[in-house]
Amino acid sequence: MKQRERGATFLGIVVILLILGAALYAGIRLAPVYLEFSKVARALEQVRDENAAVETSSQQIRNALERRWDVEDIKRIGWKEIGISKTSDGFEVTASYRAEEPFVANVYLLVKFDKTVVIPQ
Repeated sequence: MKQRERGATFLGIVVILLILGAALYAGIRLAPVYLEFSKVARALEQVRDENAAVETSSQQIRNALERRWDVEDIKRIGWKEIGISKTSDGFEVTASYRAEEPFVANVYLLVKFDKTVVIPQ
């Protein structure tokens, strides 16, 4: 009775390494994008906490956002692009944007972000 050999072939190992390498490379390319989104989220939450106890206006919120953007050094979305709308609960501040990162040649990675905070009055 003949026994079959078992195990991974060289070609199988190369394919697995290519897939893992591409995933690692994508993670490396996307890490700065997610870190910047965490800065955006933190800035919005700090503006909410800063303006929650006092009566505020949309202009005061914009000024607070401008200060936070300068401190956090956020580049992918400008503080002027943040949506501020008045609701019955107070002000709703929304950062909704897309970030494209080049991956390989003309292939890009697209990430969509959306963060909303409500500043009570």
